[in-house]
Amino acid sequence: MPSECPEYIEKLRAEIRGYTVWPAKRSKRAADIVDPHNECRYAFTVGTGNRWMELGQRAPAAKMLFGELWHKGELCILFADTNVGKSVLAVQIGNSIALGRPIAPFALGTKRSTVLYIDFELTEKQFYKRYAHPRGSYNFTDKFFRAQYNPGIKVPDGYSSFDEYIIAGIEYKIRQVKASVLIIDNITCLRGGTENATIALNLMQNLKALKTELNLSILVLAHTPKKRNPGAPISADDLHGSKLLINFADSAFSIGKSSTDQGLCYLKQIKQRNTAQLYGEDNVCLCRIQKPGNFLRFHFTGNSEEARHLRTLHLRTRNTLNRDDISQKITELSATGLTQRQISQQLGVSLGKVNKLLRKVG
Repeated sequence: MPSECPEYIEKLRAEIRGYTVWPAKRSKRAADIVDPHNECRYAFTVGTGNRWMELGQRAPAAKMLFGELWHKGELCILFADTNVGKSVLAVQIGNSIALGRPIAPFALGTKRSTVLYIDFELTEKQFYKRYAHPRGSYNFTDKFFRAQYNPGIKVPDGYSSFDEYIIAGIEYKIRQVKASVLIIDNITCLRGGTENATIALNLMQNLKALKTELNLSILVLAHTPKKRNPGAPISADDLHGSKLLINFADSAFSIGKSSTDQGLCYLKQIKQRNTAQLYGEDNVCLCRIQKPGNFLRFHFTGNSEEARHLRTLHLRTRNTLNRDDISQKITELSATGLTQRQISQQLGVSLGKVNKLLRKVG
């Protein structure tokens, strides 16, 4: 392609030929308007659809850390009511990854990895009791690190907020122990107990940035609301505080309590991006907390429908209604203006079933 002539040469040629040259209007480029240093060109990577398909085919499949519930490179949330066993399961998962041994029936697709467990919940004595035994305490692998928060320390100058200070402290310890897996127990303490949506958004952005920068897999523990209806199926709406936490997570799962047996719990998959849903409301994973020796842990006993483990009142309601009665009742409640979720909670029927029956009626 011939190069453009300088403007003065064009003017000289015009004078010789006897006409006037009007200089072309120069359009402003994005770099001239937005960023004089043209750094904005790094904001996006562009390729054809086929190019992205090619890159996606070459990319390795996400490796499992805790079966289909948590994959390598994900920011995952585990939430449940208080005293259900979130911390017990989180330590068990972290220990499994550090040992390179799966927790049956969940697959582990990675080799031994260094785990950093940030504990805002337990004191050293409380932690000790969970893994102690008269015949000898549990011997953790040297790839499992636990960090305990020091509440007496004041936020020093130079940090705009408590969260910024804590995130910086976590990053420092990650680099110090060279961890590739981070578990935070729990996010309520990290957020200072607040439900402010802006703080939740900033927190998740900080964790995602930390995950990307340090190539981490992160598991964050959180609570469900204190007044949650125990007869309703667990959903993303049951995460305590802002729903932005779930929106920013790559995956999420929850622990529910069975109403049929005081010691029985179940795991339910709430959100997933790297796999199909396996442990949904039709196939929750049943489990019990046990301590056969010196390690407090969950023992998984099989699978079941979540509906069988909801409050007895809802079970009675559901069992006394046949399919036609349920469909009619759902239609009647919908006509009164109730949302599908409210209908689901009132009848003890899954949200998916309510949606399906209403679509058929419509």
